[in-house]
Amino acid sequence: MPNQRLATIDLVNKCDGFPDPKRDPKRHAQIMGGLYTLVWDDGDGRGPYPIGYLPTAVLEALVSTPQYLTGPIDINPAKRTVALFNNTNKAENNEETRTRLITDLTAYWRKNRTFRLLKGWRNEMWPVYGRNGDLLFSMERAAMGLFGTTRYGVHMTAFVRRHDGSSKYDYRIWVPKRSPNKQSYPGMLDNTVAGGLMTNEDPFECIVREADEEASIPEDVMRRYAKEVGTVTYIYITDERSGGEPGYIYPECQWIYDLELPGDGTVVPAPKDGEVESFSLCTVEEIQEQLASARWKPNCAVVMLDFFQRHGICTPENEPHYEDLLARAHRHIPFPGPHQSYRLPQH
Repeated sequence: MPNQRLATIDLVNKCDGFPDPKRDPKRHAQIMGGLYTLVWDDGDGRGPYPIGYLPTAVLEALVSTPQYLTGPIDINPAKRTVALFNNTNKAENNEETRTRLITDLTAYWRKNRTFRLLKGWRNEMWPVYGRNGDLLFSMERAAMGLFGTTRYGVHMTAFVRRHDGSSKYDYRIWVPKRSPNKQSYPGMLDNTVAGGLMTNEDPFECIVREADEEASIPEDVMRRYAKEVGTVTYIYITDERSGGEPGYIYPECQWIYDLELPGDGTVVPAPKDGEVESFSLCTVEEIQEQLASARWKPNCAVVMLDFFQRHGICTPENEPHYEDLLARAHRHIPFPGPHQSYRLPQH
């Protein structure tokens, strides 16, 4: 809608769209009625635990796929759970074998065009963790949504301080416009640098790499000035703009970084790898208008609002949904992984 105006709570709802069972039990039950919970059992006597959410269509595809590609499937219709990729043969039940099985399965679906989501195949392997912090298996990035497992990434806001009276706030923030050729959210506004976290990749090393590839920010600048400031967690439900079918569940944890650049223009973000069309140095008021006009990619809008909260731009006095934003941008994800034990580093 061209004249659509979004409040802060609308921006949060567009990103954290999966209903909380305590806040909205009726809608949560309604959505869960179309999903199966992917469960895992470590065999340690503590029983199975959830690691993802499968749409019913994915379960139907699984049972109609040759078993040599799926491995054993244990479906409990009463509990609406499904156990996959956990071979009872101990000699074959290891991370490497499980990763190979999942890769063969999703490659088969890609070849047979079973899911439009797999058109975005990236040849990037992303991790899925167990309850003890161990890596259960890795999966092609584009396939993660099929199983609703937790995805990890990094986002950074680069800014300068300018006291020239042209804005109520001293911050000027570098805002990229996504390439019109991007498969997901083409042409929308984004955080200065962002990227997905591959298996065994350190979050800080990832943001250093992405800063060079996407924004031409030198490595030495990143290592000297970039600061890890926390995480943002949410559970997103895909729509058509995400590059695949709507309705997939994406639990996500983003490691968040701030980068204060010198105000003399010696370091200026610039497009490099084609992911970004252009960068603009924006005032807070300009970004607030962009957000209200629905021009930002949904999860990046919440990361930007988190920046506003941390820097005293968004406060309980000027934002009626302040507490809701705080809770929803740091919501509990009911699956295991490093987000469960995260602690902000001491600087």
